[in-house]
Amino acid sequence: MTKNPTTVVFDIGNVLVAWDPRNLYRRFFEGEEERMEWFLTNICTPAWNIEQDRGRSFADAVEILVREHPPEWHPMIRAFDEHWHETISGPIAGSVDILKALKHNRVPVYAITNWNQDKFREALQRFDFLNIFEGIVVSGDERLLKPGREIFDLFFTRYGVTPETAVFIDDSLRNVEGARAAGMQAIHFTSPEALGRDLRAMGFSV
Repeated sequence: MTKNPTTVVFDIGNVLVAWDPRNLYRRFFEGEEERMEWFLTNICTPAWNIEQDRGRSFADAVEILVREHPPEWHPMIRAFDEHWHETISGPIAGSVDILKALKHNRVPVYAITNWNQDKFREALQRFDFLNIFEGIVVSGDERLLKPGREIFDLFFTRYGVTPETAVFIDDSLRNVEGARAAGMQAIHFTSPEALGRDLRAMGFSV
């Protein structure tokens, strides 16, 4: 029989903080949704962006795309770095309330996030609630990405957390499966309301 976990480990992007490059690019592509989607599928792609999460600098990433694409795209490419803060629309209030309730009830709370190290420093300054975790593993600092086993193992070792005592929360099903493969219980985040129900079912007061 599976025991109720005693530690909660959060993903951050799209669990606690709402992130979407469209928040920025709708300003550049006003009334041109199709062209914006083409840009995000073919130029500033998810595969390109994940390398910044792995630790590549935004300056290097921008330079690569500027060399590859004609000048008409250069302002939009540079915006991914220069106006990155606009990709975040703000906290996901219900999730932040859950995090604060867990902390108030003295539940150990941690985070494992796929996030570029420099942009994460910006987010720490912008959102005070990110400073209440006992510890955070940032992919860009470690040059490791979820759902790889290595980033979970690093977390267990660094913070002395036994996998089966922890529940991991992520909006990515691949990352949820990665956490389970590493021995954790895991919740696929879909909404703060559903998260609250799932955590209460595990015995947490939120």
